[in-house]
Amino acid sequence: MLFSHGSALLSMRGITLSSLCLLMHLLQDEITTILVVENQDLQDSIKPQKVEFRSLNFNSTLHWQPGTAREARDTVYFVQYKVYGQSTWQNKDDCWGIQGHVCDLTSEMSDVQEPYYGRVKAASAGVYSNWSLSCRFTPWRETMIGPPTVTVVHTNKSIILKLQAPRSPYKRKRGSQIPMSNYYDLLYQVFIINNLLNEQHRVLVYEGKDKVIKIDLRPGVSYCIETKTYVPMLDRSSAYSSRQCTVLQ
Repeated sequence: MLFSHGSALLSMRGITLSSLCLLMHLLQDEITTILVVENQDLQDSIKPQKVEFRSLNFNSTLHWQPGTAREARDTVYFVQYKVYGQSTWQNKDDCWGIQGHVCDLTSEMSDVQEPYYGRVKAASAGVYSNWSLSCRFTPWRETMIGPPTVTVVHTNKSIILKLQAPRSPYKRKRGSQIPMSNYYDLLYQVFIINNLLNEQHRVLVYEGKDKVIKIDLRPGVSYCIETKTYVPMLDRSSAYSSRQCTVLQ
């Protein structure tokens, strides 16, 4: 009887230990599942949004917005880029583990006819998001062209405008910056505003390739000059240049 009672106790203890082990395994699995779900939620919520290229005169930068979660102080971003068709992504070292939302990729995109991609991922509290991909971007087709720089020279009854094409960030072997006119067939547009009539009414007085333009004006009247660059092949105009105003004596 004593042997039988001891066996029963051992059996009951074995059942109890087995139940406890099973419960611990179930709890561990549940905790692991909760952590995985929480990490997945954090991954999704910190994933960068609206990844896009912006470019002016081939100065090309990748921009993005934070994820849907409130951005934590420790959130950092990692940027990669590649040419369309390549299998390997390249790290942008200057934009690896940064806290900002802009990365300058101008020097990496010097072949302006090539299409490029950029992508960004975020990290916070030791958790990394998936990559967010930009649309394909070809600098030559999609960069915005700036207005020409303008120098105004006064003569007796006229002004002479000296126009220069905007400069790209890329340089010749001698070190001078290459003008955008080396990449495009540019036209220059010159607008005159007669301040006696209407300060907002622009009159197109010249469109062409000349870089030196003479314009006759009435003495004693206030005029303002604005210019634009126009690319016929892309049917694209620049913004207006800063307004320069003058009065001939």
